[in-house]
Amino acid sequence: MEKRAIRIGIDVGGTHTKAVAIDNSTNRIVGKGSVMTTHFAKEGVAKGVVDSFQKCLEENNIQPDEVIFIAHSTTQATNALLEGDVAKVGVIGIGKGGLESFLTKRQTKIPDIDLGTGKFIHIDSHFIKAKDMNENSVRALIQDMYNQGDRVIVASKAFGVDNMSEEKLVSETADKMGLPSSMASDITKLYGLTTRTRTAALNASILPKMMETANSTESSVRSTGVNVPLMIMRGDGGVMEVNEMKKRPVLTMLSGPAASVIGALMYLRASNGIYFEVGGTSTNIGVIKNGRPAVDYAIIGGHRTYVNSLDVRVLGVAGGSMVRAGKNGITDVGPRSAHIANMGYACFTDPSLLEGAALYHMQPRENDPDDYVAIRLNNGESVTITNTCAANVLGILAEGDYACGNEDSARMAIKLLADEVGMSVEDTARAILQKSTDKIKPVIEDLIAKYKIERDQIVLVGAGGGAGTLLTFTANDMGFKYQIPENAEVISSIGVALAMVREMVERTLPNPSAQDIAQLKKEAKEMAMNSGAVEDSIEVYVEIDEQAQKVTAIAMGSTEVKTTDLMKNCDEKEAISIAAASMGVAEDKVNLEATNGQIFVATCRQGNKNQLRVIDKKGFVKIQRSDGSCLTTTMEKSGENLKKIWDASSNFSSEVRINPDVYVICGSRVIDYSGIPEYKQVAGLIEAELSDRAPSDEIILVLAKNALG
Repeated sequence: MEKRAIRIGIDVGGTHTKAVAIDNSTNRIVGKGSVMTTHFAKEGVAKGVVDSFQKCLEENNIQPDEVIFIAHSTTQATNALLEGDVAKVGVIGIGKGGLESFLTKRQTKIPDIDLGTGKFIHIDSHFIKAKDMNENSVRALIQDMYNQGDRVIVASKAFGVDNMSEEKLVSETADKMGLPSSMASDITKLYGLTTRTRTAALNASILPKMMETANSTESSVRSTGVNVPLMIMRGDGGVMEVNEMKKRPVLTMLSGPAASVIGALMYLRASNGIYFEVGGTSTNIGVIKNGRPAVDYAIIGGHRTYVNSLDVRVLGVAGGSMVRAGKNGITDVGPRSAHIANMGYACFTDPSLLEGAALYHMQPRENDPDDYVAIRLNNGESVTITNTCAANVLGILAEGDYACGNEDSARMAIKLLADEVGMSVEDTARAILQKSTDKIKPVIEDLIAKYKIERDQIVLVGAGGGAGTLLTFTANDMGFKYQIPENAEVISSIGVALAMVREMVERTLPNPSAQDIAQLKKEAKEMAMNSGAVEDSIEVYVEIDEQAQKVTAIAMGSTEVKTTDLMKNCDEKEAISIAAASMGVAEDKVNLEATNGQIFVATCRQGNKNQLRVIDKKGFVKIQRSDGSCLTTTMEKSGENLKKIWDASSNFSSEVRINPDVYVICGSRVIDYSGIPEYKQVAGLIEAELSDRAPSDEIILVLAKNALG
């Protein structure tokens, strides 16, 4: 029997820590293992990670040598900051002298960071001139700082992103003295000394705790006989090797929401969408655009940092949200949930208990409004009406949905409320879900505007036990398509198992040349390799923010090169079928515009727009745009032909020109230049990055129009 190749993902949730084993060749789930999250164990939540992993192996007959990938999300960094389990930080500011020294002293003097829970990161600030630095002087300064109680060192130099030598001297000296350290320019390459230093101080404060946890988890995993590198989920949706995590643990903050987004992205093959994770108490909403999750800078204690995390909005409305009502109708839904109120859902109650039941109003918790609706059952116990009850009444849940309850019970409960407010049962249920949807819609509209998502390309993607409850109604109300995956309850663990290495380099670069951008892409690729990605699997894309004069290179890659495709037999016919489903049209309306045998470009003319999809051999929709075109050309004519279709793909008004997004298909690669605004930059990058190609080699240029305004 051929040995399997198994990927294992472990997600640490508030209640459960769940491990999922996935066959690397087929992406099918071959086993699960779940334990209660070990918040109060001596080893912390790390114990649950190891326990769920071992349970998954044992209960599903998985041999240690079959495991080719293991990764876990972690709440450890977030918990350390919330609980104040942090070390005292000593900052060493470094400057040349004169005005630079004055400014450096001021900008690296970071006040204690308020963690918003009554806890603080205590910070001492020191300064040394670069010309006075040698190992002896640095050692003496660090020893003095240690004597004052500093237990972790931050080195932060003015313009350190251009030359890190002094920061490295501090870090290497601290290491020799047995003290953990953090270099500000190692965390981010952006200018902005104060924010860079503050981010490094955050990172440093949790280093001792995170290193202890990482070492414990790694040794426990090794003891099972698994020898592949242990990977840790990051808040931006990637994974990195445990050794890299020990240097930059702050990047693992918010890795829980990240895991669920990546699960939706990879398991569903979603390309453009709004992502929902609907629990009982709250709903997380995020964005997937062009196959990538949207990221933003995390804010800690009210301060902006240079820590990238997924841009996820949290709303106090979910499957278990309770209803507020008065004589004039439904007044609100949430934020109080049945779980927090310690009450059951009416739809999960035996119908016999609702015979002769009575509606009443109550205050679930101190300081809550007193108009929340509850039902006293005929046995004296109480339950409440929730969004899930309303969804069961309206019949909008798919068969087998996690939220499916007893429709008769839901109807009996909501009829009591309907009689009070003078509405029908169906209208009352609809009013409950409409109140919830009205809270969700502004968030979706804000995300659409912020990330300039084409409305006709949007799919609402749901996970979590309450996804069917809110997602279906919201999608229908807003006119969007929607998808809810199988195994929605373990989508986060799936996301961890399927996650890729992700590294980012950001730099302040006014008017970057093609050479500047190529160098940045090279740095990002090298960082991804250091974090465990195999070189041949890495793809790098670039975003340019002209207003902020910032260039960002993001590298993504796998920890191994797959030898089997998920959909080996995706041919032209299948590609057209996938494109038609994505566009919502009949297959005979779709044209196959171009293919190189590995990638397919399909279009469909709709009015004055040309819908475009790019599909790979696995059946993934790599690009979906509402108006685009493509051209097959050779390397030697690529610049000339790009110029020809560049103008035709631009949008003009009397005051502004919006340039197109460009993608290049070369072999099995789809190279994304969509974040690069100028023709010369794109043409220069194509020439530089594909310089190893013969002049006669064919590539496919794909250009997509961007809307005005």
